[in-house]
Amino acid sequence: MQMINSFPEAINPNSDTVWVESENTQNSDKEKITALSVYLLERRIDCMNVSSIVEAVGKACKEDKKIILANYNINAFNLSMQLPWYHEFLQSADIANCDGMGIIKAISFMGLDLPLDYRVSYTLLMPKILEYCNQNEFSVFLLGGKSKYLQTALDNLKMKYPKINFAGHHGYFDKEDSEVNQALIAQINQLKPNILVVGMGMPIQEYWVNKYRDRLKVNTIMLGGAIIDRMAGIVPDCPDLISNTGFEWLYRLLREPKRLAARYLLGNSAFALHLALAIFNKSRLQVEFTSKVERKNVEMS
Repeated sequence: MQMINSFPEAINPNSDTVWVESENTQNSDKEKITALSVYLLERRIDCMNVSSIVEAVGKACKEDKKIILANYNINAFNLSMQLPWYHEFLQSADIANCDGMGIIKAISFMGLDLPLDYRVSYTLLMPKILEYCNQNEFSVFLLGGKSKYLQTALDNLKMKYPKINFAGHHGYFDKEDSEVNQALIAQINQLKPNILVVGMGMPIQEYWVNKYRDRLKVNTIMLGGAIIDRMAGIVPDCPDLISNTGFEWLYRLLREPKRLAARYLLGNSAFALHLALAIFNKSRLQVEFTSKVERKNVEMS
C-alpha cells in the first residue's frame, strides 16, 4: 500500500476531476482520474461524478453488457452492517455510488475530503441518464410504486423524453410468489429494456434484484428507492441549499416523521457510533483509484 499523508491536496475541489500522479509518468505529467473507490469500514463506496456514471451506463447499453448500479447512503450503510446478504450484494454491484452528504462527511471525518460532485443523488443522476437515453433512443422499464403513481410517472416521462420507449410495472406484488415473479421477468425480458429502474425501497429492491438479476435481460439495473414517486411528483425533491449542507435527512424527517423517525434518528446515531469506534480502533481508510489508468491503492492513516 502507498501511504499518502497529504492526500486531500491531490484533489482539486473546484474541478469535476480527481488528478493523481501516475507511477509511469515523469515530472508534471498526470493522468485523469474520474472515479475512486473508498473502503469505509470495509464497505466499497464508488465515488464518481454524474458524467462518469452516465458514461458507464451508456457503455453497458451500447456494448450490450449488464451492470448493476446500487448506492450508499447512511441507511444503506447501516443495512450493510446488519444484513450480511445486503453487504455482499453491494460489494458485488458493478457500481455502488455515494448517495448522500452523510457518506461524504464520514469519508472526510476518516481523513479524505472529496468535492460535492462525488455525492450523486438520483435527483441529480436520473435527469442526466434520461437525457442520454433520449438522445440514443434507449428503452427504460420502471419497476415499483403504486399503480396510479407509476402511470403518472410514465405519462410525465413520455412527454418530456419522447424518444425513449418507456414501460413499467407497479411494485405491489408478492416478492416470494415464483409464478408472479416469473411472469414479471418474462414481461421485462420480452421488452429487453436497456435500463431497468427498480424503486421499491431498501432493502426490498436489493433483495429482489439479488434474487433475480441473473434472469433479467437488461443492460443496466438501477436501484432507485422512491425515484418513481418523485418522477410522479408525489415526493418532492429536497432543495439544493438544504441537501448541499447535509440536512436533507432533516427535511425528509419533518415531512414524514412517523415513517422516517427510526431511520434517521436511530440510524444516524448508529452510523456516528460506527465511525467513532473506527477512529478509536485506529481503522484506516483505503482508497483505490479506478479509471482508464492502472489501478493503485492508497491507505489513509
